[in-house]
Amino acid sequence: MAVYNGPLCRVCRAQGKKMFLKGEKCFTRKCPLERGRSIPGKKQVILHMSKPTDYKIHLMEKQKVKSMYGVLERQFRRYFNIAIRQKEIPTGDKLLELLERRLDNVVYRMGFAPNRRTARQFVSHGHIILNGEKVDIPSYIVNKGDVVEIKETSRQIPAIQASIQETSATPSWVDVNKESFRGIIKEIPNIPELALGINPTLIVELYSK
Repeated sequence: MAVYNGPLCRVCRAQGKKMFLKGEKCFTRKCPLERGRSIPGKKQVILHMSKPTDYKIHLMEKQKVKSMYGVLERQFRRYFNIAIRQKEIPTGDKLLELLERRLDNVVYRMGFAPNRRTARQFVSHGHIILNGEKVDIPSYIVNKGDVVEIKETSRQIPAIQASIQETSATPSWVDVNKESFRGIIKEIPNIPELALGINPTLIVELYSK
C-alpha cells in the first residue's frame, strides 16, 4: 500500500480539523474548516451516525499522526515497537520523537521545505546532504549533532528559496543558518515541549488492546 498522494484537504476534512499538511498553503479562504463552516456532507452523515466509539477515537488519532508524517502502517508499527522496548521516556513520547527525527521531517522543521510531502521529495531526489554525504532516505533517523544542508547545486530551487524566505521560526531543538542553507540538530526533541496537538496515549492504548 502506497502513501496517500491525493488532495491533502480531504485528509483534514476526514479528521474534521486542519492538520496543516500543506504548510503555509493551508491558509486559504476555500477551506471550510478555516472559515468555521461545517464540512461538506457532514450534516447528512451525522444524521446516520451515533457517538464515536472509543475504538474509533483511538484509531482516528493514529490515522491523524500517520497522515501528518506521511508514513505507512508497517513503518508506523516499527516505530511503535522501537518505542515500546525502551524505558527512558513514555512510549507515546518516544514514538513521536522518532517521527520528529525522520530526515524528511527535519528538512521541513528547518524551513527548507514548505511541508513534509515536499521535504520527502527533496530527500528522495538527492537534494539533501547529511554530515557531508548525500542521503536519499526520508525515513533516516537523525541524531544530536547531525548537520543537515541543502546540496549546493540545489540551493536555487524556487521551492527551497521560497520556503526559507517564508519561514520565520524554527523549533528550539534545531539551529538553522539560512544564508548557508545549513542546520544542526542541537538536541533530541522533547515531545511535551513541542505541543504538537497529538494525544500519543490514545495510540499506545490502541496497539495495547
